[in-house]
Amino acid sequence: MKVLIADDDGVSRALLRAHLEKAGHEVVEATNGRSAWQTFRNGSFPLVISDWMMPEVDGLELCRMMRAEDRRLYTYVILLTALGGRGSYLEGMRAGADDFLSKPFDAEMFRSRLHVAERILKLQSEVSQLQALLPICSYCKKIRGESGSWVPVEAYIAARTDTRFSHGICSDCYRDEVLPELARHRG
Repeated sequence: MKVLIADDDGVSRALLRAHLEKAGHEVVEATNGRSAWQTFRNGSFPLVISDWMMPEVDGLELCRMMRAEDRRLYTYVILLTALGGRGSYLEGMRAGADDFLSKPFDAEMFRSRLHVAERILKLQSEVSQLQALLPICSYCKKIRGESGSWVPVEAYIAARTDTRFSHGICSDCYRDEVLPELARHRG
């Protein structure tokens, strides 16, 4: 999995990188919140691990900015901080973090939280795949919508996208359907 680390402390970044690479992940590093934001916007990161206190853009603001993005796939965010206590935890969660880990972090706790993130992201991927399946009639090609009613495929797609349709006849249907119909009318 591709992981973005945002931390202004080089030692913390190196430690995180070592743990993540040992677990088989691809790691991209950012040294502050602004560069993390640019990196995030230009890539696809299922997991972001961010320090709370960073120059330019802090971890809370980075988290808010990521949550404001309209992304098809979910990004799991772990917020790292030297701040402790219930208030900090709640503030991090309100900003959109999925998990919260105190610095200096315990390696075993980090691995546990990483496993939770992996499970949740795997489930999210499975749900996305299931949502991508469309129940379509084998005969008329209508799609069953959320209300249970069957609608033409064009109406279903047009209601959910900016797609517009133009109609034509493919060569197979022209040969197998149109030509025999024309012949019956001439005959």
